[in-house]
Amino acid sequence: MDQKDIQILKTALSEGTSSPEEIHEHTEIPKSTVHYRLNQLREEKILKNDFFDMDLSKLGLSITIISEVYAEFGEGYHKIVGEELADIEGINQVYFTMGDTDFVVIGHVTDRAMAESVVESYESIEQIRRTSSKFVISTVKNERHPINDFEQGTLVKALEER
Repeated sequence: MDQKDIQILKTALSEGTSSPEEIHEHTEIPKSTVHYRLNQLREEKILKNDFFDMDLSKLGLSITIISEVYAEFGEGYHKIVGEELADIEGINQVYFTMGDTDFVVIGHVTDRAMAESVVESYESIEQIRRTSSKFVISTVKNERHPINDFEQGTLVKALEER
């Protein structure tokens, strides 16, 4: 993995394409190089499939951090705080929730120092009052496509009832 591989992956994901030609158009990396490097990433099992599911640990993102964030209630706070949380480097998912917790935030980081930096970034947001963060020990399930968690009949029935 090097800078070109990361540029190819980021471009493929942001543009929603695995076409070497389209990636070339956005990066100016030769098509043959893009094709070769995508194949290498597949062989090295960094890319798991054609949907660009990746083994994040092979990219150095070996720690998943899950944080509960408690914020000060105020008009529009969920949008303001939510957007600030979403802008933190390494944060991949932000959910505004009901109950005791205002937000659940999920990120992938390289090491404990980066995890500490993420938590410090939470603390720099004025409306945040408290956080509780956890490190994932092992992933039991991480289904990228929730539709796969349902039987076809269940989904058909739900559509019919709408």
